[in-house]
Amino acid sequence: MEIYDNTEKFDDKTIDDIAGHYRAILSLLGEDPTREGLEKTPMRAAKAMAFFTKGYVQNPTEILLSARFKEEYRQMVIVKDIELYSLCEHHLLPFYGKAHVAYIPNGYITGLSKIARVVEAFARRLQVQERLTVEIRDSIQEALKPLGVAVVIEASHMCMQMRGVQKQNSVTTTSAFTGVFLKDQKTREEFISLIKQ
Repeated sequence: MEIYDNTEKFDDKTIDDIAGHYRAILSLLGEDPTREGLEKTPMRAAKAMAFFTKGYVQNPTEILLSARFKEEYRQMVIVKDIELYSLCEHHLLPFYGKAHVAYIPNGYITGLSKIARVVEAFARRLQVQERLTVEIRDSIQEALKPLGVAVVIEASHMCMQMRGVQKQNSVTTTSAFTGVFLKDQKTREEFISLIKQ
């Protein structure tokens, strides 16, 4: 297993401790955590939470550098429609959607799958969409030193759909740019046009 894809975040004792807290929550909700349907739920929930937050033990810079290649290509590279699933840090409810990521190389490129892995590494943490967008952008900028990076995320938030305002069809869009994407409107418009196709 590659070091940047380590999903063993917690040892058995920590998982057991988390399961104990889920058991207590079930009791506080008025449920019987010993009944057949819930007996294994605390452990399942603890393991699920460890998976949902596995990004804390992944290093996005290492992900990008593990497949960094010298290349003189200086046109836009876009990986679009990258599925993402994350947990809103305010309610611990999911938000999900897609990320579109572009960069313009400046001597180095990275493996295309590494871009998706970086999105995953940051998404698998307790997040807000705004910070997630910026973290992806900054990680690519730092690791590859490209001429520019562009990130757009479109996501639906269960904290808006299941509770609160309960708006089922709302989508939140965030963007973050560096370099030529920030300074050159034509380059930015080309990126936006390409991700809409």
